[in-house]
Amino acid sequence: MRELLLFLPIVLFLLMLLLTSIWLENRKTTEKSLEDFYLSDRNLEGFVLAMSMIATYGSVSSFVSGPGVAWQLGLGWVVFAAPQIIAGFLVFGVIGKKFALVGHRIGAVTVIDLIRARFADPWLARLLALTLLVAFVTMMTGQLIGGARLFAAAAGLPYEAGLVLFGLVTVFYTTLGGYRAVVITDTICALLMVGGMFLLGWEIVNLGGGDLEALLLSLPKIDPSLTTPNAGGALPWGLLLSAWILVGFGTVALPHSSMRCLTYRRSDELHRAMLIGTVVCGLLMIGMTFLGVLARGVLDLPVELIGETTDSVIPYLIANHMSPFWAGLTLVGPLAATLSTVSSLMLNASSALVQDLLRKEGLVPDRPKLLFRLSWGATFVMGMIALLFALYPADIVVWINLIAFGGLETAFLFPLVASLFWRRATGRGALVAVVGGLAAYLWASFANFHPFGTHVVTVGIAVSCVLFVVGSLLTPPEPAERLALFFRPTDTGRTKD
Repeated sequence: MRELLLFLPIVLFLLMLLLTSIWLENRKTTEKSLEDFYLSDRNLEGFVLAMSMIATYGSVSSFVSGPGVAWQLGLGWVVFAAPQIIAGFLVFGVIGKKFALVGHRIGAVTVIDLIRARFADPWLARLLALTLLVAFVTMMTGQLIGGARLFAAAAGLPYEAGLVLFGLVTVFYTTLGGYRAVVITDTICALLMVGGMFLLGWEIVNLGGGDLEALLLSLPKIDPSLTTPNAGGALPWGLLLSAWILVGFGTVALPHSSMRCLTYRRSDELHRAMLIGTVVCGLLMIGMTFLGVLARGVLDLPVELIGETTDSVIPYLIANHMSPFWAGLTLVGPLAATLSTVSSLMLNASSALVQDLLRKEGLVPDRPKLLFRLSWGATFVMGMIALLFALYPADIVVWINLIAFGGLETAFLFPLVASLFWRRATGRGALVAVVGGLAAYLWASFANFHPFGTHVVTVGIAVSCVLFVVGSLLTPPEPAERLALFFRPTDTGRTKD
């Protein structure tokens, strides 16, 4: 009976995703095309746009790994997570309008399309596409691992069973419906994520006697470092400051977030998305991390008794301290975060393969029906590859995501932002910056090099910045006719005439 009550909300959730995708696919009246599959014909409303971005950005790490680390380190990890509140503002407020204007002008389908049009360097586009593929498959694998562990621990099922169940559901509805299905299901998932957070918070406070103040006051009695901003020295100040790059300002360069700027229909929808995205993203990212801290007040056990890593804290809490039905409802939140992130990453990885490597390189004929079929097949293959990799899980999902985050930010930050806002940027400068920045980032990661205690992403981005500026100034400017596509004094807020 317990298993039935627990599975019921989860099964209904998965069925809803599948039926939504099938319904949207059957409602299509326009000819299937590459642009429709990846961008939903650039016609999204502000609320859907914001919630889709939140669902993609708020991954299983936000529900499982992040709170688990916060359970161990305390409020210091909340300080580390705090910069995430600006993600929506940066994506939609800083690059959104300019990105959309130029993207519509040149017919861009991907972020790399825009960079290719600005610099016309094929090796730069190839390197960025390959970087994106490697990082996204890594991130998809991490998401599937986290979701399967959560499901297995809370439901008492084998890890592989949970992985196959919701992994195949994600692959199916993403492949079938494309971007339109993803953004609609992402919107549903984002709402469920907020609901799951409040259910979990309610349960934690009740377990603490129903008194939030008393629960907070119990933390320094357990360990004084739990209430210090740097976790008693476990989190160097340099690391906390560099978080503003890793999960703050650098997020503007994440392709799966920035590409959403190509999909809104009017500037007022963009402004609405910026407001909603900032508020809800901040609520989720800070709220879930804070719940991890509160969980320490009701679950003060050695991590060995809870599970293999701190990733097991939230699943353990749900499985052992919540009634079956409410546990099932709460599990829908993090599972929604997992599925929404994986679906978006699948589409972006697929677009990098089909649009940026096959179509733009002239390796396949430029025929709409063929490209649509390739997009469908590539999306399915990307999902299955990540699913197979996830059968051999790594230790802590949060670190998998952060490594991939750092690599993407190092590679894309300056080529993307400078292509929109710096006339003197050149393709050679961008190529040198990407190669040098990634090399520095990988070296710092393997050498465990953290200058002043910062995250290794600061090494990659600093090297990339210097090389980009110097390389651009030492090479001839890009042709005026190409710059004219990106820098027009008559640009307005409308993305469509």
